[in-house]
Amino acid sequence: MTTLAIFTDDPGWHGARLRAAFAERGCESRFVTLSECSIRLGTGEAEVSVPGFGAPPAAAFVRGVAGGTLEEVVFRLNVLHALKAAGTRVYNDGRAIERSVDKGLTSFLLAGAGIPTPPTRVTANPEVAAAFLEEELRGGHTVVSKPLFGSQGKDVMRIDRLARLPDAQAANGVWYLQRFVASAGREPEDWRLFVVGGRAVAAVRRSGGWPTNVACGARCHAAVPAVEAVDLARRATRVLDMDYAGVDLLRDRAGAWWLIEVNSIPAWRGLEEATGVDVARLLAADLMGRIRPRQRPQEVV
Repeated sequence: MTTLAIFTDDPGWHGARLRAAFAERGCESRFVTLSECSIRLGTGEAEVSVPGFGAPPAAAFVRGVAGGTLEEVVFRLNVLHALKAAGTRVYNDGRAIERSVDKGLTSFLLAGAGIPTPPTRVTANPEVAAAFLEEELRGGHTVVSKPLFGSQGKDVMRIDRLARLPDAQAANGVWYLQRFVASAGREPEDWRLFVVGGRAVAAVRRSGGWPTNVACGARCHAAVPAVEAVDLARRATRVLDMDYAGVDLLRDRAGAWWLIEVNSIPAWRGLEEATGVDVARLLAADLMGRIRPRQRPQEVV
């Protein structure tokens, strides 16, 4: 029987769903905390020690990478890099997580690939940040300030005057500022597309307050997105080289689509409750298909 690792510090609902989905496919899974792993080096050898495994697992599903000091976070990502180098199929791997957890790098790579993203400025210079904000305000726009590293809408704010620019401490020394794009609906809304193995397998429209994150109280509605939105979501995951992702898009009042964020460790409980799509089963099918004869999830949106 194949045994794989699920890297997480808090298995919860998502961990239980994944474990059951892998078990359906005859695969045992064990929850492992990345901080408990170690890298052993010696003359002519380099090994990764994963608790509960005598040898590196055949596959590892990354459900969470805990925060911490720079050294702690780099170490956890290095474990993923080392496991991949040792032959473990890491899903999503360390490079994919690095490309998406940093909003500045994500936006840079997406814009460079021609994927429409709102005008954005990332800087450690407060004068550059203020100049960008002032220019946007003069153009009749408001600006969204986001933590460079963050999720679930935490510490996201709209800025409608220069005096509201976060100071260096509040911005953690780096400002990520992006033009606010008003959505086409009567109330703020965006779209979350869940992509697995290059296929959009489920989609919801999120509304009910701003930011439109479920963690902030937004509601999920099952939806069938436009072909253009599906294409953008697929392209984004290819650019960032992700096995699976939660892709956030917005349609403006002129009908144009904008890609806002790509999440390499997305939650899906709200999406599953709204759509009835068994996301864990699709994820398990895709991962197991990469280490066994391939079984791809069907496209449903």
